[in-house]
Amino acid sequence: MMKAMLAAAPGGPDAMVWSDVELSAPGPGEVRIRHRAIGVNFIDVYYRSGLYPWPEKTLIPGAEAAGVITAVGPDVHDVAIGDRVAYVSRFGAYCEERLIEADRCVKIPDGLSDTVVAGSLLKGLTAQYLVTSSYCVKPGDHILVHAAAGGVGLILGQWLKALGAHAIGTAGSPEKVALAKAHGYEHVIDYRRDDFVKAVKEITGGKGCAAVYDSVGADTWRGSLQCLKKRGMFVSFGQSSGMIDGFKLSDLAAHGSISANRPVLFDYVEERDELLARCADLFSRLVSGAVRIKEPDRRPLSDAAQAHAMLEGRQTTGSLVLDV
Repeated sequence: MMKAMLAAAPGGPDAMVWSDVELSAPGPGEVRIRHRAIGVNFIDVYYRSGLYPWPEKTLIPGAEAAGVITAVGPDVHDVAIGDRVAYVSRFGAYCEERLIEADRCVKIPDGLSDTVVAGSLLKGLTAQYLVTSSYCVKPGDHILVHAAAGGVGLILGQWLKALGAHAIGTAGSPEKVALAKAHGYEHVIDYRRDDFVKAVKEITGGKGCAAVYDSVGADTWRGSLQCLKKRGMFVSFGQSSGMIDGFKLSDLAAHGSISANRPVLFDYVEERDELLARCADLFSRLVSGAVRIKEPDRRPLSDAAQAHAMLEGRQTTGSLVLDV
């Protein structure tokens, strides 16, 4: 038996209950991991609330974690007992131990802590595919990022700067504005005080941005479209303020033949070769210091409900990690 945060039905943060769960031996291609640190992300909220469909009658949320392999099943070749590993998965991480397919695990490089990796793997891989695949950022591009002081936002600011782009962020307080500016953004707009559409037009000399990375959704998408230059790219990769409603294909034509996509990380790491390549890119930037990760805020695993309430209340900056 091991402990896990288990939800029996969709609901608010209190839907998750500290529970005993039985864990079997690993089967073919599987490993057992003893977790050391577990990342908290909005995808966990989306599953817990029922916004995303559940796979079973009960749910253990959690999309990323780091730990140590304690047992392996047959036909496991790339990892071994004692390896420090991390993974991203749609759910299942809010527990002391778990079984997972070995090909989902990546070894953690020396020099990176379990806590930093657990707080940055999903967010870092998201940033990686956003700037390389959703829209391939070029030097000199103006790029708008909403929630610039969030976990993905702080990584994106540094990555965009390293690519030679002009990073423009939005944030919701003077403190968050200052934090984003310290992480690579040339300009940060306090959206609670200023009209971000007007500010972006001024910053870009009226030309608009090559791309907008929007994880906020309902509150920002209409303005995001107005911030794009002709044939720009609107990338909607989250909906922290709610689902986008009322979007029409004709909106793309109305704003200058722009394009839009709604990517999901797991479609960009489905094949192991691609997972390893994207992780190698991320880890190299973390180890070199080109992308710096603020030490995550930490809560005990049993306080996951409080962590969700903080996340949904926009009371966090950077990453939040559950200790095991």
